Amino acid sequence: MKLSKWLLTATLAVAFAGSAWAQQTTLRIFTGGQQRPDVMRKIADEYSKRNPAVKVEIEVGGATSEAQQQYLSTVLSSKDSALDLVLIDVIRPAQWAAQGWAEPLDAYLGADKAKLLPTYLKAYADANQVNGKLMALPYFADSQFLYYRKDLLEKYKRPVPKTWDEMMETAKLIMDGEKSPQLQGFSTAGAPIEGTVCTYLVPLWGAGGEMTKDGKLNLDTPQARQPFQLYGRMKQAGVLPRNIAEIATDRIRIDFQAGNVIFAMTWGYVWNRAENDADSKVKGKVGVAKLPHDVGGSSATCIGGWQVAVSAFSKNKQEAVKFARYLSSPEVSKMQAIMASHIPVFPSVYKDPEVLKANPWFADALPVVESAKSRPVSPQYPQVSDAVRGSMNAYLAGTKTTDAALADMKNKLAPIYK
Repeated sequence: MKLSKWLLTATLAVAFAGSAWAQQTTLRIFTGGQQRPDVMRKIADEYSKRNPAVKVEIEVGGATSEAQQQYLSTVLSSKDSALDLVLIDVIRPAQWAAQGWAEPLDAYLGADKAKLLPTYLKAYADANQVNGKLMALPYFADSQFLYYRKDLLEKYKRPVPKTWDEMMETAKLIMDGEKSPQLQGFSTAGAPIEGTVCTYLVPLWGAGGEMTKDGKLNLDTPQARQPFQLYGRMKQAGVLPRNIAEIATDRIRIDFQAGNVIFAMTWGYVWNRAENDADSKVKGKVGVAKLPHDVGGSSATCIGGWQVAVSAFSKNKQEAVKFARYLSSPEVSKMQAIMASHIPVFPSVYKDPEVLKANPWFADALPVVESAKSRPVSPQYPQVSDAVRGSMNAYLAGTKTTDAALADMKNKLAPIYK
């Protein structure tokens, strides 16, 4: 009798364990390498600890936003259900909505949507809604800042520059004084990548210009020529790196961390790497400020950041939305800020003492992020991006003049903005 009871108990235990295992959900999320998958892993592990029935796998791919999008286009165009969630660039929601790749989240959130959206920075709540539908949730915010070498500005008794001309003068003074052939005056994205769209737009906006106006192309203005002329002056002064047309986003960080850049236009994640990477030569020497502008203009910056989208082809949508809610929470925003200097999407997190201890410059970052401007929103954004970055890259490479590069940009954009 005792044996039969033991067998019954054992059989029930095995059956229960099998049932629990059968109910386990595996979620697969895609992220780019630059978005700190190591931090995502820690966040996902914490989620699984609280939700033992959910296992999270992370797929990492693509060194740039374009490379990631090319891969994802292939996967999602075939309606592959392998991915449940995807980190997408802030420029992508309109494109993903038009392609039918992202699952609208409205029905899953229900009445919570109206309470949730006002808690985010407005720009991100707006960016993720397309034609009234919520296509993704903000993961982290971003915008470009001026990174600079505090130690070199102090050594040469120079203030943080407010205009591009002041920056060039200071860069030239320091380069002449340091006499290092490796030292670059100013670095920014120049390769034919998404970041180079911002390389064009930031000085355009800083001069008071706009690429579009009332939905129409607005490049027949003196300001539209300003970015080319600005970088032309920088090239002539020897302030830009010689290989500027090959510089991609993370190359800026690598060069800056190696101690080979005085000023750089780059994103929030660089702070954590420059201050904490074992091989960084600039620990304790990094300053962050608003980007310079033209005389008579005002500082401008590109909005960036990454959003969590649920794949329209996922077989685990309910669980995927729950995980997306966790990833897009103040708790996770704080974790990212401390571990990766990822800029928060919640205004309250900027004031958190632990966040400020890890990132003192966040105290002044919120107004910059709140005033960041959006790249043109369009379902045809890949073509818009290609036109702008292609023309800017050709100019920086020296294969096109200002007139030719601007004309080429306008010709490619004209059919999109009829």
